[in-house]
Amino acid sequence: MKSIVAIGLMISVMAFNFAQNDSHVVIKKDVTIANYFQYMDSLVNKFDSLCLFPINEHLIVRNNPWIIEKLANTDYYRMMARDSFIYDQREMVILKKNDTLKIPGLQKALKIDSIFQRTHIDVNIPEFKLRIFLDNMMLHEFPIRVGQNRKRFLEMNQRMTDLKTQTGTGTIIRHSRDPDYYNPVDGKQFYFTKRDDDRVTHMPIIPWIETRIDDIQNGQMIHPTTNPITLGKAYSNGCIGTRESDAWIIYYHAPIGTAITIRYDLDISDGNGNMLKLEDIYDYRPNR
Repeated sequence: MKSIVAIGLMISVMAFNFAQNDSHVVIKKDVTIANYFQYMDSLVNKFDSLCLFPINEHLIVRNNPWIIEKLANTDYYRMMARDSFIYDQREMVILKKNDTLKIPGLQKALKIDSIFQRTHIDVNIPEFKLRIFLDNMMLHEFPIRVGQNRKRFLEMNQRMTDLKTQTGTGTIIRHSRDPDYYNPVDGKQFYFTKRDDDRVTHMPIIPWIETRIDDIQNGQMIHPTTNPITLGKAYSNGCIGTRESDAWIIYYHAPIGTAITIRYDLDISDGNGNMLKLEDIYDYRPNR
C-alpha cells in the first residue's frame, strides 16, 4: 500500500506533466455555433482547476488555429461563394464529434501569452484598414467601414451624437460574444438582416469587441457587418465594421488588454516607397 507521501508525490508529478504538456480532449458530440461559447467555457472551467496557470478560451483556440478558420468559413458570403445558403448560422456545426482539441501546457501557454502581449491593433480611418501586428510584423490586414461624417440623434444615447470614429490609443476592454442587436437610431431590437444579395437571414453569433480610447469608454466597437458592400466607406454610427470572417480572426487576436491605435493619417506609403494622399473623409485639416 502506497504511503500518503508517495501518493502525494505521484499526484505532484502528474500535475507537473499535465502542466508542461498539451492535453487532448475528444469532443463527444457535435457542437453548434449556438452552443460554441458555452462549450468553450466548460473546457475553461474544467482545465483551469487542473492547470498550474490560468487557462482561457483565447489560449485554447490559438493552440488549435483550425478552429479560427472553421469559424471564419461560416461567413455568409464565403458560404454563398460555395453555393450554400445559410439562413441561421447558429445552427451550423463548428466542432464535430470525435474532433480533438489540444489544451496547451505551461510552455505553450506562456508562448501564446507572450504573443498576445506583443500584439497590437492598428486602424487608419481614411484608409479604411485594420491591421494586426506582432511587434513590427504585420500579421493581417482587413478592409473596414468607419463612422459617418455627421451628427445625428441616436435613441440609444438619447442625444445628438458625433458619428465619426474617434482617434486615440487604448486597449480592448470587453467582448460581447453573443450580442443582442439594436438599431442605435431608433433603439429597437432586431433579429434579422437583409444581405447584399437581398436575401434575409437570422443575425449571426459573432463576437463584438469594445475599446477604451484615451481613457474614454464611449461604446466604440469593432464588429462584423452583414453588408460588406459598405466596407471602404464612412457608413457606420461610429463603430469599426469588418467582414464576418475577419471579425473572428480579430477576436482571437485580441484578448482583453490588447493594445489598439486608431489614427487619421492621410499620407501613407503604397509599400513601394511611393507616398499617397488619402481623401480627407472627415474634412479635417491636412496636417491634423
